[in-house]
Amino acid sequence: MAGTTSSFVALPGGGAAVALDDVEISILRSLAVQLMELIGPGDEPAKDEDPLAALFAEGPSKPPSDPALRRLFPDAYGDDSEELRAAASDFRRYTENDLRARKREDALVVVRALDALSADAAGEGGAVLKLSPDEARAWLGALNDLRLTIGTRLDVTDDEESEQLYWLPDSDPRKPMVMAYLWLGALQESLIETLMS
Repeated sequence: MAGTTSSFVALPGGGAAVALDDVEISILRSLAVQLMELIGPGDEPAKDEDPLAALFAEGPSKPPSDPALRRLFPDAYGDDSEELRAAASDFRRYTENDLRARKREDALVVVRALDALSADAAGEGGAVLKLSPDEARAWLGALNDLRLTIGTRLDVTDDEESEQLYWLPDSDPRKPMVMAYLWLGALQESLIETLMS
């Protein structure tokens, strides 16, 4: 996983491609499904509900209690004053549902692409994933969300203390999560470079 050299390459006409083995496909799919479960199901409007009213549906006004969700859905203005807390609450109420839906959709794009890849490459040990420009954007969003989530679970900060995670012994139970975090970072960086080239 983290020791592999999987890198995205540009496709003619836009988009990106990367070779993934069966283990990488399985890990990415599992992480994307877990991300969707963490974000939670969307509130689908009832069949007889006015679609315009659904656009203006209010979401939560308080930050999530889960630290990983707080990282994915941070307060817009911080909480330095009562006025800023009220503004952040209003902003969250009108934007979080859409943001959750977009993050869920990005993760779903990952799952669908990997499912199609797995079906196409059954028994071959891996395959080349080819993404359209829109799919690549969704993958970039999902990779970022996965890294933020895992980083929060590992208490990764900008402090020098977080660098100790890179030198964990193999016996440390956090080691697989650190390896996933590093690997996702390499994939994300490779995809950014590919899309910017």
